[in-house]
Amino acid sequence: MSIDAVKAPFASAPLPGPTDALLAELEEIYKDLHANPELSMQEERTAGIAAAWLTRQGFEVTEKIGGTGVVGLLRNGDGPTVMLRADMDALPIQESTGLSYASRARGTDRFDQPTAIAHSCGHDMHVAWLMGATRILAENRNAWGGTVMAVFQPGEETAQGARAMIADGMVKRFPKPDVTLGQHVMPLSAGEIGWRTGTMLSAGDSWEVTLFGRGAHGSMPQKSIDPVVMAASAVMRLQTVVSREVAMTDSAVVTVGTLRAGMNENVIPDHALLRLNVRTFKDQVRARVLAAIKRILEAEAEASGAPKPPSFSVLSEYPVTRNDEAATHRVVSALAAHFGTERVHEVQPATASEDFGLFGAAWDVPAVFWVVGGIDPARFAAAEKAGKVDELPANHAPDFAPVIHPTLRTGVEAMLAAAGAWLVAKAPRS
Repeated sequence: MSIDAVKAPFASAPLPGPTDALLAELEEIYKDLHANPELSMQEERTAGIAAAWLTRQGFEVTEKIGGTGVVGLLRNGDGPTVMLRADMDALPIQESTGLSYASRARGTDRFDQPTAIAHSCGHDMHVAWLMGATRILAENRNAWGGTVMAVFQPGEETAQGARAMIADGMVKRFPKPDVTLGQHVMPLSAGEIGWRTGTMLSAGDSWEVTLFGRGAHGSMPQKSIDPVVMAASAVMRLQTVVSREVAMTDSAVVTVGTLRAGMNENVIPDHALLRLNVRTFKDQVRARVLAAIKRILEAEAEASGAPKPPSFSVLSEYPVTRNDEAATHRVVSALAAHFGTERVHEVQPATASEDFGLFGAAWDVPAVFWVVGGIDPARFAAAEKAGKVDELPANHAPDFAPVIHPTLRTGVEAMLAAAGAWLVAKAPRS
C-alpha cells in the first residue's frame, strides 16, 4: 500500500521540532543513559531521571507503577488523550561498540547470574526521544489541546513491564487514551521511518525446559541416563519443527539460546536445562509450533528412559503487534506530511516482538507502532550497494548502537508528528 493511499485530511497540531540546544541536552542525557544501563524491572535510576524531567515540564507524575514504571499527564484543555510510550530497560550483554560512552555496567540478571549490561536494543534512545517530545509539548501548549500521557515502561525485554503496569491498575488510575503510540529504533538508514498496517511484529514465546536423567561417573555411562545426549538430540530434532511442520506460506523461528548441563568433564549430570525462543505471526502457527516443541522434548525424554518427563516453565509471552488500520493511516499521513514521502516507507513485518500492544488491548483502543532508522546513512547505503545489509549491527548485538544524529532528531519529530495528528490544533493567536 502506498503512502498516497493512506493520506487523509487530518488537521495536525503544529508543533516545532527540537532546537539545537535541546538536541545537545538530549544527546548528553542519551550518552549518560547508554553508559548507565539497567536490566529489566531494575530501572530505578532511569525512571528517576524520567520522572524528574516530566515534573520540570509541568506533568502530573506518578512513579513506581508496576515496579519502576512512570506515567506523566499533561492536561491542556479539551481534546483527545494520546499515550506516548518509551521502554527503559537494557540487556544482559557485554557491549563491544568501542564508543567513548560505552557501558561498563554489571549486575545480576533475572536468573540470579552475574552479567554485563548494555543498551544493545536502543531503549536509551527511546527514553531520550520521549523526553524531547514532552519538553516541546509542554513549551507549546498554545498550539494544541487535549491530554498527553507519557509512559516510561520497564521490563520490555522480558515481557514483564506492560503487564506489571496494567496489573498495578494503570487502566483504572489514568484517563483512557484515544490512541496508544510507540516507536523503536531499528537497523534502517538513520532518518528513515518504517510503517505498516496490521501485523507489524511477531508473537514471541520463551520457555525454560529441564530434562531429567541419572547422574554417574564419566567412566560408567551404563549407570547413567545421560541428559546431555538427550538435550543434544532434542536440539537437533527441534530444527525440523520449522522445516517440516510449518507450511512454506507461513513462517516461524525456533531458537535454543541456552543449553546447560554438568560442571565437570568426567561427571555425567542428572539434568540439562534448555531455554528456547519461538517467533510466529499467526495464532494457529504459534499453537502448532509450541505443541511440536513439547511433543519432541517429551518424546526424547521417553526414548532415553528418563526417570520423569521434562518440566516446562514460561519465561515470557509477547503478543503479535498489530497496528490499527485507520489509526495507522492517520499517523502515516502526518509523518509523510512532516518528513516527505521519500523518508517514510512501508516495511515488511519484523520477527522482533514487543509488549507495547498490551496497553491498547487493555484499554480497547487503537495502537500504532512504527520504526525509526538508526544506522549511519552512508554506511547503510554502502552495505545496501554491496548486498550486505544483513551484516550491519542489529538490535541485541553487542556492537549495536544507533548513530546519534540524525536518529535523535528524527525520533523526537516523529513522535510529535504522530501525537499532533490526534491532538486538537489551536488557532494561532493574533
